[in-house]
Amino acid sequence: FDSGVTHHAVLEQRDDLQYPADLYLEGSDQHRGWFQSSLLTSVAMRGKAPYREVLTHGFTVDAKGQKMSKSKGNVVAPQKVVNTLGADILRLWVAATDYRGEMTVSDEILKRTAEAYRRLRNTARFLLANLNGFDPATDRLDAGQMLSMDRWIVARTLQLQAQVRGAYDDYEFHRIYQMVHNFCTVDMGSLYLDIIKDRQYTTQADSVPRRSAQTAMYHVVESLVRWLAPILSFTAEEIWQHIPGGREDSVLLSGWYEPDGTFEDQGGMDTEFWQRVITIREAAGKELEKLRVDGAIGSSLDAEVDLFVDEDTARLLAQLEDELRFVLITSYARVHPAGERPDDAVEAGSDTGLWIRVTPSQYNKCIRCWHHREDVGSHPEHPEICGRCVENIAGGGETRRFA
Repeated sequence: FDSGVTHHAVLEQRDDLQYPADLYLEGSDQHRGWFQSSLLTSVAMRGKAPYREVLTHGFTVDAKGQKMSKSKGNVVAPQKVVNTLGADILRLWVAATDYRGEMTVSDEILKRTAEAYRRLRNTARFLLANLNGFDPATDRLDAGQMLSMDRWIVARTLQLQAQVRGAYDDYEFHRIYQMVHNFCTVDMGSLYLDIIKDRQYTTQADSVPRRSAQTAMYHVVESLVRWLAPILSFTAEEIWQHIPGGREDSVLLSGWYEPDGTFEDQGGMDTEFWQRVITIREAAGKELEKLRVDGAIGSSLDAEVDLFVDEDTARLLAQLEDELRFVLITSYARVHPAGERPDDAVEAGSDTGLWIRVTPSQYNKCIRCWHHREDVGSHPEHPEICGRCVENIAGGGETRRFA
């Protein structure tokens, strides 16, 4: 009875609370306990339920599925986890677990959670590091000025944000964890951030190609920090303090991030376009890895790629022009008709219409961008770098439109 009338003794007595409560949260056994006694007393007193929603969770068990107890010695003490791994690791484990059933916890599970946490944190750190010197008030580009791939990653971010918001509304925290972790690991870590390193480190500091990438990263980190805030509140607050530009005192006081502009490309380089390019990139990456394992190359920039494709794919890749090599992170990337493929070209998969040939580059390596290019040493004042780097150092800077 005492807990059952907290809607009157607590909610109705404190100015900072409200009746009815937004949510009553407890274990599944409380359907015949606190939830039930609260409902009965509230209906008797006020004629309605004391809560707008009820959320129940399963019980915490060990790795073997056994109930935790001191006598068995299988208890994982929350305070010990906080002291050794940090509060956000414990919070991430809670969020990553589907609470609708029994929630399994062990030292090994928490260790894996810590690794996932580092992926999220390191993604934010990379974004912040590459925003050093970026002032969104003066350096941010409009959506129409940005390179196609930068617009794509922002559009992908906003698409994911809609899914994250929906999952928060439905209390599906484990889906949020899965989506955000996959975004940081695949979309950002293995793809976008890997591709734009060349632009970040070789183009002129205030050039459109570099500012476009920084604008995209700014939009991404502004979104990411808000996705993490309800779960990794301490980490999100740290990130918040280092994002450039004016802002509220705390991320917990901010709303969802909604940048101005339309980022989905309405022309030929829409989301479907980039998804097809990414699929080709993954296929080429497998062949490059074989060369790396055999010791023929050290990194993908030591190689050249020839793609033998059908007419439809040729039209697709032609849109990227010479910038296809930046997407594949190779020194050269050439596209040929499928009928011209040599015997040593490898089919990317049945019915793909794609054959790939990767070879070590025979050209000298530019000491600045690490690309092997035919024009390395062609400039007498810069004998060890390629023509593109000469343009970035001594000229007006290279032009990039897509990647």
